[in-house]
Amino acid sequence: MMDQLILKFPAQLKEAMELGESAVFNTHENEINKIYVAGLGGSGIGANFVQDLIKETCTVPFYVAKGYNIPAYIDENTLVICSSYSGNTEETLNSFEQLINTKAKIVVISSGGKLIEEAESRGLDFVKISDNWPEARACLGYNMVAQLYTIYKLGLINDAFKSELKSSIDLIKFDLDDIQNSAQKVADKLNSKTPVIYITDRMEAVAVRLRQQINENSKMLCWHHVIPEMNHNELTGWSEKNPNLAVVFFRNPDDYKRNQLRIDITQQIISNYTDTIIDIYSKGNSLTEKIIYFIHFGDWISFYLAKLRNVDPQSGASVQFLKSELTKT
Repeated sequence: MMDQLILKFPAQLKEAMELGESAVFNTHENEINKIYVAGLGGSGIGANFVQDLIKETCTVPFYVAKGYNIPAYIDENTLVICSSYSGNTEETLNSFEQLINTKAKIVVISSGGKLIEEAESRGLDFVKISDNWPEARACLGYNMVAQLYTIYKLGLINDAFKSELKSSIDLIKFDLDDIQNSAQKVADKLNSKTPVIYITDRMEAVAVRLRQQINENSKMLCWHHVIPEMNHNELTGWSEKNPNLAVVFFRNPDDYKRNQLRIDITQQIISNYTDTIIDIYSKGNSLTEKIIYFIHFGDWISFYLAKLRNVDPQSGASVQFLKSELTKT
């Protein structure tokens, strides 16, 4: 089933764009000077990608929150996006209740649940996405694109992302066989090891996404860090041989030249401590294309790892147990 959900990613992006085009938002009486997104897990990762995608074009700060409480800076000049696929995420609902009294411009992105009910009853803007998907983490396309359209239609970014999304869809559809074959080879190398994921800071969300997908789909622990920050701390942690570590570097031909050099030197250093170092290079011209390519590639890695480990990529017993225990108090 998870492989079918991953296969539908291009179609989901296309449908999400159609939803975005038809979305209508009420004007906000105050100037918006910052954006704040509340969302967790599969519903929150979309905001991390939007943050990476718009940071070179959006002229207002963009904040991503993944907890219960809201910061004091939220006011009538803030665009707030509450993202929860189910509409019933405990932490996001708690934030939503606090946000009501801030006079911020609130937009809800959800498939239903209490969040949509509250948005409708309070006359708030919302984007209702498909409720036919069994896993929130498989709905990245919906919440990411809905956020982009929300920000665009409220005048905070231009429409360049539209053509870039369309070309991204074409790219991953055309390149599917190569993506799957390459992802299988990476999964083979990661199997029975602890993955370590590195990427430059311009697209950290890619590494976060793969880490989360390996956690949930492959039922494995792993970690990630970014270049150049890891050169100032984590690099010194590479001090003894550990053949159980497998390092993945996401790379772009147009990464900042000093960061490319840093990656080369970093690999030289850590090759003394592990034999498994994997480079994954992006395809595409725009940042959007490169990121979408990496997302799709990483999702397939996590699926093939699940197969190799003989685990169900859709099961989430630990999370379900946690939620059930929380309902008791």
